[in-house]
Formats: sequence, structure tokens, C-alpha cells
Amino acid sequence: MSSLGVPPFEEQEKENMSITKEVKASDATAQKMFSEGTLVEVSSDDDGFEGAWFAATIVKAVGKDKFLVQYQSLRTDDDSGFLREEFDTLHIRPCPPETLVVDRFSLFEEVDALYNDGWWVGVISKVLGGSKYLVYFRDTDEEIEFKHSDLRPHQDWIDGKWIMASQALMKCFTCDCLRNQERIPCVPGEIALHLKDSASCSSGSQLMIF
Repeated sequence: MSSLGVPPFEEQEKENMSITKEVKASDATAQKMFSEGTLVEVSSDDDGFEGAWFAATIVKAVGKDKFLVQYQSLRTDDDSGFLREEFDTLHIRPCPPETLVVDRFSLFEEVDALYNDGWWVGVISKVLGGSKYLVYFRDTDEEIEFKHSDLRPHQDWIDGKWIMASQALMKCFTCDCLRNQERIPCVPGEIALHLKDSASCSSGSQLMIF
């Protein structure tokens, strides 16, 4: 007599077969999506590279859900050729579609910035003249200037689809004692970025919370 809550053997066997079929289908999809010569982007968990995506080309499959890729811009230490590395499918994605044409990025818009040969996620913290922007990076608490041509709209690869990112969480406050730009602690785990004289908050400053 089986214990309460434990499915009968036949039902459990059917469930296991169903899971096996799903895994095989997933493997086949990955093999088809990341076939030899396909242009992709890869990410690394190494210190200093978290969150960045680098352009690469699939060289070949090297195992279950694992592929050898060749970077398009990163070279070997001896500069003899482009670097090759193995990645699993959790760290590989197709290149974002280039159908989006953006003439101008807006304040607080989430973007990808091309920096040190990779695409890094940031937020437009200030719109400058001459098609230039200041981009704030949460992970490093840095603000760097970029040309429009080195930015692209941020998209997320979720469940096999490209999803446009929502605007950064923001909240508007009035404040009379802020200087041009000032970062202040907000609540534990958050960073507040004050931008004085924001067009959307003419009476004071904008507070962007990450």
C-alpha cells in the first residue's frame, strides 16, 4: 500500500517520461538555435565581468547544452587570435534584434552600453548635447559618458523571447538643498541618485532608486 501523496508507479513513470521528453525537446531546440556559425552573445560569472554580454560565434557543440564559442573582439593573451571559451546555454543568448531604431534616449531609460568590448546594463542619468549621455551603472556605482552610437535599448531574453525592459524604478522628490549631482544612501540595499533641475521635476530634483 502506497503512502498518502505518493503517486502510483504507473503515474510516476508517465510523469518521468514526460519530463524526459521535455528535456530532449529543450536539447534539440538549443542545438538548432546555437548551430555552428551562429552569432550570439555570451556572459561570464568571473569577477569584474558579471552582467556584461560579449559578441561571439558558435564554433561547435561540446556536450549537453554546452558550446564552444569564439569571441568577436576579445583576443588571446599572446594576441595570436580571438579567444575561445566554452559556455552552457544559461550563459548564451541570440543577438538582440536590430529592428529597433532609436533617435534619442530619454532620462532614466535602461540601456546597454558598449564598454571594454562588452554590453553593460545601465540607466541614462543625464542627457547631454551632441548626442551624448551620462550612463549610471548600479553594480559599480559609476557614471560614464557615452556617444549615442555606443548605446542600444536594453532587452531581456526570457523564455526564448526578447522583452523590452521597463523604465527604471523612479520616484520624484522636491529638495532645495541638493547640489548639481549627489548620491545619498536611501534605505539598506538601495542607492539614490539625485539629478538636479530635471525637466520632469522642475520644482526640485529627481530621485532615481535602484
